[in-house]
Amino acid sequence: MANEQIRRPARALTIAGSDSGGGAGIQADLKTFQELGVYGMSALTAITAQNTTGVQAVYPLSAEAVVQQIRSVGSDIGVDALKTGMLFSSEIIAAVAEAILSFGWTNVVVDPVMIAKGGAELLREEAVRALTDRLLPLAAVVTPNIPEAEKLTGMKISGQADKREAARRLAGFGARYVIVKGGHDPGEEAVDLLFDGRDFIEMAGPRIPTPNTHGTGCTFSAALAAGLASGLEVEAAARQAKAFIQAAIEDGIRIGSGHGPTNHWAYRLRASSAARNH
Repeated sequence: MANEQIRRPARALTIAGSDSGGGAGIQADLKTFQELGVYGMSALTAITAQNTTGVQAVYPLSAEAVVQQIRSVGSDIGVDALKTGMLFSSEIIAAVAEAILSFGWTNVVVDPVMIAKGGAELLREEAVRALTDRLLPLAAVVTPNIPEAEKLTGMKISGQADKREAARRLAGFGARYVIVKGGHDPGEEAVDLLFDGRDFIEMAGPRIPTPNTHGTGCTFSAALAAGLASGLEVEAAARQAKAFIQAAIEDGIRIGSGHGPTNHWAYRLRASSAARNH
C-alpha cells in the first residue's frame, strides 16, 4: 500500500560538459534541478578542468559514449524535459540530435554554449552549422546570450530592435521559442526577450554589479528545463527561470579568485523565508 503512494517526480536530463569547479555545466544543472524539485540525470559530453579563473583543459568524450548515456537513462528512467549545454563538436551534436529524435522528446532546451567566461572555446567552429541545422529544429526553446545569438545569426546586435531580429532569425532555424538573454546589454536592467514565433515578451531584472556570474547561462537553461519537466508552459517556465537566476546572482557567494559561481540555493531559501513570514 505504501508503494502505491510513492509519487513519481518530474525528470530532467542534462546533456553537457562537466565543470570541476562546480559553478557551470553538469554540476550547475543538477544543482538547479534539485533546488526546483526535479529528479536530475546527466549525459556528459566532455570533462573540463576549470575553476573561477578559467578553463585549463577540455577532454571531449566520443559521440558513442554520449549517446550510450542518453539511451541508458531514456530507456529506463524516462525524460520529461532535457537541456543541452556544451556539445563541443559536430559529431556529438549529430549523435545527440539522433538520440532525441529516436525517443521523440519534445521538451528540449538548447543552450548554445560556445565560449567560457574566461574566453575558452567550448564549441568548435565547424559545429556551429551542425547546431543550427540539426539541433535547433528539435528545440522547444533556444537560449542564447547576445554573443551567441550574433554567432548563430551572423548579425551584430545593438539594442532591442536587433535582438528582435535575431530572435526571428533563430526561430527561422526551427526553434519553437527563442529567448535572447540580456546579460550583455548595457544599462541598469538585464532584459531577456522571449519570442514565440509571433509575439515578443520582455522579462527584465535589475543588473547586479558582481563578478560572480559563472554558470548563469547553464543555470538559467536548467531552471527552464526543470519548469518544463514539471508541466509549466514555456512562458511560465521562463519567468520561473528568470526569478531563479536573478536570486542566484543577487544573493551571491564568494568562492575562488575569479568569476565565482551563482548561489543555486538562493531561490529556495527566499521561497522558504516568504512562506514562514506568511
